[in-house]
Amino acid sequence: MASSNIREQTEQLLATAHEATSGRGAHLLYGGPETTLSQTVIALRNGASLAEHQNPGEATLLVLHGTVRLHAGDESWEGSEGDLLVVPPQRHGLHALTDAAVLLTAAKLHNAR
Repeated sequence: MASSNIREQTEQLLATAHEATSGRGAHLLYGGPETTLSQTVIALRNGASLAEHQNPGEATLLVLHGTVRLHAGDESWEGSEGDLLVVPPQRHGLHALTDAAVLLTAAKLHNAR
């Protein structure tokens, strides 16, 4: 059985985000093209964003560090460490209000593979 230390991943990816021109770092913990479920740690430097994109299934964000704003159209939701945000089924984006890291858990719809 494979295991990962999320705290270590978060620290490493926050360091990566600070050095990256995009202000982001990510690591796939579990999943891939052949699986329905995937889990990815995403770190964002303060002020960095993930541009709007489509949700291919069901997804949640667990805020591991800092504060983020999830937005879809005219609606937005803020989350801080320990908060679980449900990703809306429409186009959405993510913005870091501070240095932040989230655990994205996604389950692809069968027809979205």
